[in-house]
Amino acid sequence: MYERKLPVELDCGLHLFMEVMNGKWKINLIWSIYSGIKRPGELHRRMPKASRRLLDIQLKQLTDQGIITKIIFDQWPLKVEYELTALGKTLIPVIEVTARWGEAHRDVLEPLFRSTNST
Repeated sequence: MYERKLPVELDCGLHLFMEVMNGKWKINLIWSIYSGIKRPGELHRRMPKASRRLLDIQLKQLTDQGIITKIIFDQWPLKVEYELTALGKTLIPVIEVTARWGEAHRDVLEPLFRSTNST
């Protein structure tokens, strides 16, 4: 099992936020669940560049952190859905503001990332 080399910084709210959001696909997962995509297969299809294993790990982390809940239906074949918790719903305005910031500065930032990806 993975053991952290550095302890989690808990002295600042920003560090706590970054610890929750640490993961390339977590914001996409939260937004997708908020948008109504609740089944694991649908989430995987929404993010085809992410491996299924990685998405499953990040879904588990978000569940363990209390951001989403995993609902397992008592049926065969097995059916699983994810929902945002009350805590998870409080992240939606933060994600919206962050997305607006990215759009507002797209003309400056996009060329920077295009040039680094082409080398």
